[in-house]
Amino acid sequence: MKKTKAAQVETLPPSPPQAKSAAEWAYERVILYLRNFEAQLDNAHEVALGFTGSEAGILQIEGLGFYEPDILTFYGIDEDGQKTQLIQHVSQLNVILRAVPKRRPAEPPRRIGFHLPSGWTGGDSGDGSA
Repeated sequence: MKKTKAAQVETLPPSPPQAKSAAEWAYERVILYLRNFEAQLDNAHEVALGFTGSEAGILQIEGLGFYEPDILTFYGIDEDGQKTQLIQHVSQLNVILRAVPKRRPAEPPRRIGFHLPSGWTGGDSGDGSA
């Protein structure tokens, strides 16, 4: 039986756990979920964020950020096409990712991955796990 070499996975330099705030940890984990979700979408759909436990609707995500030590922010467009921002404490983080039809059917689907850290594969093990 021939042995095969495992593929090398590029990761960002690891930060000691104490060097990351709760917001940064949550931000990195949300990125993992977003990238995984987008990878499963067809060309007719884009990712949107549903506000769980709320009647606020959905937000088609255009960006994601955090403010240390404990705030996450989601930027995008709501169902009515209005610019929207969700500011959420990490202890309240409870969202749902949804596949929604593209806003511009003639254009390629918009993926938010380009807004997020490039080269980052996430997880402490560097394997992209949450």
